[in-house]
Order: sequence, then C-alpha cells, then structure tokens
Amino acid sequence: MEDDSKRGRGRPKSWDDKGQQNTIKSLDRALEVLIALGDMGGGTLSEIAGQLNQSPATIYRVLHTFQRRGFADFDDDTQVWHIGPTAFLTGAHFLRRTSLVERARPVMRDLMEATGETANLGIERDGQVLFLGQVETQATIRAFFPPGTSSAMHASGIGKALLSRMDDARQRQVLAASKLEQFTPYTLTDPEAMIADLNAAKERGYAIDGEEKNIGMRCIAAPVFNVFGEAVAGISVSGPTTRITDARITALAEPVMQAADRLTRAIGGKGRPAG
Repeated sequence: MEDDSKRGRGRPKSWDDKGQQNTIKSLDRALEVLIALGDMGGGTLSEIAGQLNQSPATIYRVLHTFQRRGFADFDDDTQVWHIGPTAFLTGAHFLRRTSLVERARPVMRDLMEATGETANLGIERDGQVLFLGQVETQATIRAFFPPGTSSAMHASGIGKALLSRMDDARQRQVLAASKLEQFTPYTLTDPEAMIADLNAAKERGYAIDGEEKNIGMRCIAAPVFNVFGEAVAGISVSGPTTRITDARITALAEPVMQAADRLTRAIGGKGRPAG
C-alpha cells in the first residue's frame, strides 16, 4: 500500500483517475496551441488558427498569454509567431532529469571525430524516437536532428536499434501504431520484413537506416543499456550515402558500438548483451 504522506506531497487521493474531471480544459487547449506552434516551426495567426480549426481571436489570446511568459515570440515585421526562449529553457529541464545527455556529450564528440560523421543520441518516447543531442561533423553535407526532434522508429537507425531489443509484444505494438508509414522507396513497410531486419540488427549489435527516411542519407546505430540490461537509448552516426557507403558500414559500425558500450558503462549499465 502506498504511503499517504508521500502521495499527499505530489498528488491528491484521486491521482490515479485520468478522467476528464482531472483535466483543466482551457490549459489543455492552450498546450495544443503551443505544441502546434512548435510542430509548424512558426506561423501567422491565421495559419495557426486554421491548423487547429479554432477562431483567430481564441488563438490570439492564448499566444498573447504565452508571449507574456516568454513561451512565444512575435515578429512584428513578418507577423509570424514562434516558440519563445522560456519554452526552450523549460524543455531543457527535461534533459537535466537524467545524466544520460550530460554523459553522452564527450562520447558523441569522440564518435564524431573518430568517424567524421554527425553523432546522435535518442530515446523512445510515445512510440517515436526523440532526439536528445547531436554533435555535428564539419563536413559540408551532414544530417541534422536538433534536440526535441521526433522521428518514426521504423525508419530510424536509433529507432530500429531500440526496437530490436524490445520483447515481441512491445515490438509489434510499436510497429502496429506506426502503421509502417512509407517515406521513401527503401522504407520497410511489410511487418515480417521489418521484424527480420530487427532480428538481424539484434544479432550483429547495430541497426542500419539505409535511406529509409530520407533519400541519400544513411544512419548506423547501437543501443545503450541501463543497469537492468534494458535498451534505454541509442547512439548513432548519420551522413550522406556518398560518404557512408555500403563498403564503410562495417568499419563505421564498430566505433558506434564501442560508443554505445562506453555510454552504457558511464550510466551504470550492464553492457551489451549477446545478440
């Protein structure tokens, strides 16, 4: 039985009731505006209102409130609303909840220098890959996944590295929810073909995104494990197929797996289980 004194400090007795009565509807609608603004990368009042099928007057009141708190910015010249600095600072608190991001920075930097390609860190969040960090290569053509970006797991190197370590039920659940959306001619959209690809990734210790999300871009990723041996993150290198050729995949995979092992140890994980 849960200690009532502990429960009272963070939530009321009805904390486990996720019904409508425990939702502040106006706040929920306001957060929809903020999320949409971020997804759109900015927009005019009419664009945002149209996206959410709400009246411009309602959207303006929400945006003005966010602006006063720094969660939204307004450009007078272009009449475009953008995410504000307070939203970034608030999001940064999420990254500080764990030492994962902090401990990954030197690992990613070394991986980028060893391979000459951009290094990435991501976790699974609501059935998608959420990118937490990136160290960019200095090469002119490079992949770009800014922190906070989400991507489909089945068409991502990190996503497939994490999927490959899930149990069968969870794996199929995530794949079913994604509906295996096709992004390029190389995206795996057949469930059995995808599962075969994930099994191969588990066996060899790394996953490959071969132009499955973006034509001309390739990614090699390996999972990072916690103290229980669970895959909690993925680390990868990504770049153009002109540099990450078929012939280089094996050579690049080794430093990626070494980086994943190093980060696993840094967060107190068990190390890479056998494939």
